[in-house]
Order: sequence, then C-alpha cells, then structure tokens
Amino acid sequence: MREVKITKESVELYKILKFEGLVSSGGEAKTIIDHGQVLVNGEVETRRRKKILSGDIIEYMNKKLKILPK
Repeated sequence: MREVKITKESVELYKILKFEGLVSSGGEAKTIIDHGQVLVNGEVETRRRKKILSGDIIEYMNKKLKILPK
C-alpha cells in the first residue's frame, strides 16, 4: 500500500487518481469511477467528486493508496 500525503483536507477522488498516476487523465478517472471500478474504504464509489479525507484508502486495479495528512 502506497501512502499519499495531501496538502489540504478533502481532495476530490478523480484528482487523486490522476495526480498519483493510477490513470492517465481526469477523463479516464471519471470513466472508471462511473463504472464502479474504484473502491474507497472497501466500498464501490461512483461519485467522481467524492471528498477524500486523511485516513481513507483508495483501491483501483490491485493498487491501494492510503491518504495521510501532510
């Protein structure tokens, strides 16, 4: 599991997927979220703009990100 530090509390899900290189673009991030391919804290998340907070765990294609405060 990779740890990701965020500089501000509550970052949108699709942005984290894009900025952390799990997808190549924001459009791709939105598509995989729409299709239910992303888990947040073990549950399918279909809201593109879901606010991600410290302590959340994001999973996509057997990759996990744990969100930590900076």
